Amino acid sequence: MTGKTLKVKAAKRVQRKRRIRANISGSEMIPRVSIFRSNRFVSVQAINDDTQTTVAAISSKAMGLRANATDAAKLGEAFAATLKEAKVSEIVFDRNGYQYHGVVKSFAEALRANEIKF
Repeated sequence: MTGKTLKVKAAKRVQRKRRIRANISGSEMIPRVSIFRSNRFVSVQAINDDTQTTVAAISSKAMGLRANATDAAKLGEAFAATLKEAKVSEIVFDRNGYQYHGVVKSFAEALRANEIKF
């Protein structure tokens, strides 16, 4: 891809991200779970938007995992355990402008399989 194409692609993701964030917000009881996906790693954090603090966070880099669907499912299981330690059972999922398939979808399904509601 050319440099211009990559800039347009990134700008469109930011537009989608802003549209999504205009409609969702996290609180103390129901935090917003935001996912960031690069070509190599995936990072996730649960955010309380009222106090602007991070409730829980996890990264595939720290766990030695990559940014693929099977590793995202493992990351989802580990993050669900982290959320349960923080006494969170319900979240608002923020896909951060990414399409809901592949890594993002397998992470979300792993959260649902581990009894995190959203």
